[in-house]
Amino acid sequence: MAKSTVPDPRATLRGGLPDRYLTPYDIAEMFEVPLETVYQWRRKRTGPPGFRIGKYIRYDPADVRAYVISRKDADTHAA
Repeated sequence: MAKSTVPDPRATLRGGLPDRYLTPYDIAEMFEVPLETVYQWRRKRTGPPGFRIGKYIRYDPADVRAYVISRKDADTHAA
């Protein structure tokens, strides 16, 4: 069985900041949600903050990491 040449975005976040911005597809794969969910998060401003480069949406890995940490903290305080 051949290994995939596409890096796992979740491993990228665990292993350090990648040298590229993440796409909505990366975010969907990372959180194991449908792509439409990522777009809904953006419209509702509830998910990780993204930004526009021309017609494309990109996510800074540092912002995604901060979002995950904030969600973990929120869940810890809610319990």
